[in-house]
Formats: sequence, C-alpha cells, structure tokens
Amino acid sequence: MTTTAVQYGIGPIGRRIVQVATARGIDFVGAIDIDPEKVGQDLAAVANLDTETGVTVTDDPDTALAEEPDVVFHSTLSDVTAITSQIEAAVAAGADVISTTEELSYPWYHQPDAAAELDEIARENGQTVLGTGINPGFAMDTLPAVLTTPCQDVESVQISRVQNASQRRKPLQEKVGAGLTEAVWEEEIAPEAGHVGLPESIAMLAAALDWDLESIEETIEPVVVETRTESEYFTAEPGDVAGIHQIGTGYVDGEPAIELDLSMFLGAENPRDEIEISGTPDLHVTVDGGFHGDVTTPAVVVNAAPRVQSGRPGLATMIDLATPRFAERP
Repeated sequence: MTTTAVQYGIGPIGRRIVQVATARGIDFVGAIDIDPEKVGQDLAAVANLDTETGVTVTDDPDTALAEEPDVVFHSTLSDVTAITSQIEAAVAAGADVISTTEELSYPWYHQPDAAAELDEIARENGQTVLGTGINPGFAMDTLPAVLTTPCQDVESVQISRVQNASQRRKPLQEKVGAGLTEAVWEEEIAPEAGHVGLPESIAMLAAALDWDLESIEETIEPVVVETRTESEYFTAEPGDVAGIHQIGTGYVDGEPAIELDLSMFLGAENPRDEIEISGTPDLHVTVDGGFHGDVTTPAVVVNAAPRVQSGRPGLATMIDLATPRFAERP
C-alpha cells in the first residue's frame, strides 16, 4: 500500500525530502509553504522534480491536510514552541509527523512543557510525532547510543563532527557567519550563534544510556581564517570569520560524561564524524568525509517513516523507535 504524504515547508531541506521520498515511491498529496513565489506552483516545480505531481503548493494548511495524508514531513522552524500549532493541525488530520525541527528531537530537557503538550496532542489523536535529522537525530546521539550495544559498561562518550561549510547550503553558511568580520560576527551572530540541537543530542544520549544528566554547558567561538577562503556564496578574507567551533558538555555525577565537539566553517579540512566511547571495550569509529547534512537529513527523515507509522502514539524520539534503517519501500 502506497504511503501518502504532505510536505510542510519547502525550503532547501524540505525540497530534498520531497525528492528522496518521491524516488522511494511515497505519493505526495499536498504541500504547504508561506513563500508567495511558491504558492500556486506544482510541487514538482518547487522541489525540482522531473515530472509534474498535480499537487499545488498552498499557504493554507487546512487545504493540504484535508487530503488526509498518512504522514506529514515537516520542515519549518527550529524552535519547538513555534511549531506546536503546525504539529497539532497535522495530527488532527490523522497524520503521523516527522519533523526536522531541531529542538523537537529531544525537547524534554529544555522545553518540558512544550514536550508534554505535544505528547498529549499526539496521544489524543492516536498519532506519532518525531523530531529527527542527521544532527540532531543520528550522528551525535542515535548512532553513538547504538554503538554502545557491545559494551559491558560506558564511562564517557566523546563525539567530534567537522563539516566543511563550503559544501553546505547558503542558509547554513549565513547562520555560522561565513565572510563576516569578527566584530560583526560578535554583534550580529554571537547572540544566537551556533548549531541548534546540541543540548538535545546530549540529553537524548544521556537518556539512552540511562544516565542522570545534571547539567549541560556550551561554548561557541568564531573560526577566523588566515588565508582567503571562499565558497559559492561567501568569501572570508584573512582575519574574517569562516564559521564556528562549538562544544557542548553533559555532566553526570559531577564529571563531564558526554562531549560534543562541532566545527562548521568554510574550507574545513578532513571533514569527518568521529565517535569515541570509553568503556569495556573502548570503541573508536570514524566516518571519513562525515555525514553531509543536506544529503543525509532527508534520508534519515524518509527512512524513519515506517518506524514512525508503526510506532506508539505520542511524542517519540529516535531512541524510542525500532532501529531505523534504509528500506527500499518506506
């Protein structure tokens, strides 16, 4: 039986979700976006598909959700409190929801009230809601948790993620302040700088390991280049900012037990995802080249669909679901 879907938000990530899902046989019956340049167009034109879908992009969620999709792929905002009404409308229409809202990946730590509200809404409507992506959602939380399976005990987990921002979409390069002077970065980017979701990944991993997380500390600083560095969209002259270096640390029993080290900047060399588990046995796993976020986030979302559709009603996390994996027919 073919899975039907609505795409809620057709930005760079939403567009790629449509492409991946369509290639896997998922049938889109609706699409939602507030951009007036997209509204009224066939989804194929907005998502760069080869053939028309017959689905017209609308800015009215009720119109798209009236098609009663099996699942809503949701990709709008990062703030979980800002998307509650969007999720509520989707589950009320009888759809499970898979969202790339970073804070939704594990909202129980920083946004417990919003988490409880969404959990109640999903349960009342008999649907499952999941926040996921490559990071948060997999690279720095779910994958390390799975890798502890052969361990007799785990003392600490250290994860390093290096991303060459030159290869990523323009909005991400803007978010990390690529091409700005350090003074402008401090004034305009620093107050809200950084990758959203690092605390959520720490909290999810601690929950997976059944650790009592006491606190989370974060630091972030600009990466300043010594030589001219450029991408398709921005140029950082010597002394300019190319991106960020961000560290999140989770404390258990007064000791740093989880450390997430994230670097995203133009021209980063040796991009990789590296996981080091101290325990019995010690484990060290490196993904050469790293997980390209713009490629792998849509894959994680689509691959999660079967597990979400068979999941228990409520707000779920990736560690609650059956093991996610690629499936030829989601």
